[in-house]
Amino acid sequence: MTMFNINPQSGLLESASYLASPHHDERPQDTLIDMVVIHGISLPPGEFGSNTVESFFCGQLDASSHPALADIADMRVSAHLFIKRTGEIIQFVPFTKRAWHAGESSFAGRVSCNDFSIGIELEGTDDIPYEEMQYKQLGGVIQAMMRAYPSITRNRVVGHADIAPGRKTDPGPVFDWTFLKGILA
Repeated sequence: MTMFNINPQSGLLESASYLASPHHDERPQDTLIDMVVIHGISLPPGEFGSNTVESFFCGQLDASSHPALADIADMRVSAHLFIKRTGEIIQFVPFTKRAWHAGESSFAGRVSCNDFSIGIELEGTDDIPYEEMQYKQLGGVIQAMMRAYPSITRNRVVGHADIAPGRKTDPGPVFDWTFLKGILA
């Protein structure tokens, strides 16, 4: 498994490509980063391998390229990382900043999970199994996050559905939590 490192000054994953998203802001002062939220995304829905997700997170989505994109064209969202089905990792927001990935959310009695979490998007859907390479990359990245932000523990790696139940379902029932937790052991 690849050993990943996070630059503490820049808040960037050293081996990831970086595409700066305008969709982020400052975390509240003195906020401890102590959670990772795993998401699943594909744009257009169910299609993989394009650069549409990157365009979406960077505010450059061409809504005319597919009818399914019209409803999201004006949304301002991002994630810290996106792991493609090939294992390629793209970072959009430094970990020290607040990405806009969770929306209305709560965990363990705390609301506004964007304030204290890192959002990782996996290229996929709720019902198509994720690739083994995605799990390996995800596991390595989370291990680096646990070293850089010691308050992130295995129990604080959650799915979007866990922090926004009834509103979100990702990363979906096909996500293999047992495999990921084994990597993190």
